[in-house]
Amino acid sequence: MAGDREVPALREARDRVRERIAQAAGRAGRNPDDVTLVAVSKLVPAERLRAAVAAGLTLLGENRVQEAATKHDAVAGARWHLVGPLQSNKARLAVELFEAIESVDSIPLADRLDRLVRELRPASALTVYLQVNVDRDPTKAGFEPEAVEPALTAIEGLPGIRLAGLMTVGRVVPDPEGARPTFRALRELSGALTASHPALGDGLSMGMSDDFEIAVEEGATVVRVGRALFGERPDAAP
Repeated sequence: MAGDREVPALREARDRVRERIAQAAGRAGRNPDDVTLVAVSKLVPAERLRAAVAAGLTLLGENRVQEAATKHDAVAGARWHLVGPLQSNKARLAVELFEAIESVDSIPLADRLDRLVRELRPASALTVYLQVNVDRDPTKAGFEPEAVEPALTAIEGLPGIRLAGLMTVGRVVPDPEGARPTFRALRELSGALTASHPALGDGLSMGMSDDFEIAVEEGATVVRVGRALFGERPDAAP
């Protein structure tokens, strides 16, 4: 099958990205095994994702709940993270599909997820990351940095939620080095918050294809990589 023929190329792409992660971790004196690779599978068809799973890319990240729903049952052996924005009316389906949601950006959304988890899957809390708009970019979602602590106070006691840490999207700059201040600021914010809010995990989801090495140097525990694994894809419709 066509998908099976892609397994070697996808395995090579995975190995290249993992090697780049290892080199970046080495520069920072970190263990590369402490960095989780999420293969962002936006616009990648299910057949190719089956090949990706066979190549060792078993943790997939989707930007849209509805797209994930069309692939979920067709890709055996995959685990799924939501890495894009979540609308409240898609929350029920998201709880059913994803083991983690990396883009929680409001207290009402966290409250709704908590209620749905207790209704649909009460035996296992949902892993979430709080998205932070570190750069205060009006085009990006997320809590303003000063709003994260009040949000934690409201969210950390929700029984259906397991707070894994913080997530951010790096600034779009010609040189990946320009994203470093964003990643460093998220790491520093995490350090300050976990000291007084131990329920907040120390996870840091940050870094994508253009800048994940900088993110790893600054402490990323999760990198969300699409293009460096799957190649260029056409832009999605809004």
